[in-house]
Amino acid sequence: MKKFITGIAFAVIVLFGMNTATAQSLSKDDSRPEAIAKTTVAKLAKDLDLSGDQERAMFRAYVQKEVSYKKSVNGLDQKDAAVMAAKKKVDAQLEQSVKKTLTPAQFKKWQNMQK
Repeated sequence: MKKFITGIAFAVIVLFGMNTATAQSLSKDDSRPEAIAKTTVAKLAKDLDLSGDQERAMFRAYVQKEVSYKKSVNGLDQKDAAVMAAKKKVDAQLEQSVKKTLTPAQFKKWQNMQK
């Protein structure tokens, strides 16, 4: 009976350990749009001195940009006219969102950072 309980306890510990390892590997996927946007916005928040509301709006804008890039730009021929047009459209949408979010001084600094 003692070995049975020990076996059950060991199985439960292994089961919980596997769940934790799986959850950690999912949260460390750096290719997800949210992860890319988070690192970009963290850098911008430091450089542009963003408020909390501005950070949230910038995060949403950058997630949208990354999702759009994955759909219409990444992995395709960058010299193709359709891909270049899609990239320009996505970049224009990002710029509009950023312009709405930032103050004029912050926006000018952001534009200089993009070059």
